Amino acid sequence: MNIRKKKSKHKKLPNLSTRIHSLILPNPTILASGILGLDSASLQKVARAGAGAVTMKSLTKDPRKGHNNPILVEVEGGFLNAVGYANKGMEKGIEEFQEWDNAVPLIGSIVGTDMDEFMLLAEKIQKIPIKAIEIVLSCPHTPGYGLLAGQGTPEATENITKKVRKKTKLPVIVKLSPSIERIGDVAKAAEAGGADAINMGNTLGPGMKIDIERASPILHFKVGGMSGSAIKPIMIRAVYDIYKTVKIPIIATGGILTGYDAIEAVMAGATAVGVGTGIYYRGVTIFKKIQQEMVEWMESHNVSDINTLRGKAHPV
Repeated sequence: MNIRKKKSKHKKLPNLSTRIHSLILPNPTILASGILGLDSASLQKVARAGAGAVTMKSLTKDPRKGHNNPILVEVEGGFLNAVGYANKGMEKGIEEFQEWDNAVPLIGSIVGTDMDEFMLLAEKIQKIPIKAIEIVLSCPHTPGYGLLAGQGTPEATENITKKVRKKTKLPVIVKLSPSIERIGDVAKAAEAGGADAINMGNTLGPGMKIDIERASPILHFKVGGMSGSAIKPIMIRAVYDIYKTVKIPIIATGGILTGYDAIEAVMAGATAVGVGTGIYYRGVTIFKKIQQEMVEWMESHNVSDINTLRGKAHPV
C-alpha cells in the first residue's frame, strides 16, 4: 500500500536563542535593572511575560533612600530619572531573592563606591541563585557612584572588574554608559579585567527639565539620566564602536521598544537587548511583542537564526 507522508503543518520558526558566556537565553530580551526589579514577585511577572532573562534592581551595601521626589519626569522621547539607587540593601536583597526558582535566568546587579565595596557585594550576592553578576559603573546622577565616582575611566573599569572577577566564577557583565567618552577603550578595559559581557548601557546624561511656570527644575535632584527611544541612536553607535574593540558579547540597552529596534542593535553587534522604559509604552507583554516582531522580520527576510545577523552592519 502506497502511503503518502503528510507535510508538516508546523513551520519551524527562526531561532531567537542566544548565549552570553554560560548564560543561555531562549530569546535575546533581558529586563534591565531598575525596572520592576524591586521584589521577587515583580520579576516573576516579567519572567512569565517572556523575558529571556531578568535583572534585579541594583543593590548597594547598605539600604538607600535615594533622591527625594519627584524622581521621574516624562520628556520628549522618553524619561529623565534621578532615583539615586533607592534599594533595600544587600542583606534584605538576599532575603528577598534567595528562593528564586524560576527557569528564567536571574542576573544580580551591584553598585559600589569603590573596589573593596564591589568585592564585598560580589561575594555576598552569590547567596542568591543568580546566573550572572552585573557591575554598574555608569550612573550619571548619583554622587559617590558610577560616573560621579570616577568609575567610567578605562583604569577604574579594569581594576574594579579584576577585583570582582576574583570573587566569582559566574559570568561578569560590566554596565557602561553612552555618556562615557572613549567607550571602546573602556569596554576593552573591562574585557582585560575579566568581564564576560558588556551591558551598553545605562541612562544618558545627565539632563534637565524645567517647569517654566515655577521657573525651577522638575526633578528634586535637578538633573537625571535620560532613557527611552530618544537615546537609541546613541546607544546603537556605542554598541557599534564596542563591537569593533572587544570579542565578548554586548547587551544593547537604551531605547529598545520594538523587534525592529532589537534587530538593529544585533546588526550593530549586540548579542542581547535590555528592555526598560519600553515597558511603560507597551506593557509587560513587550517581551513577547519584540520576539514576534523579530520573528516576522526574520521570516520575511529568510533569516533562520538571529545570531547570523550579529555585526552585519559592519564592513566585511
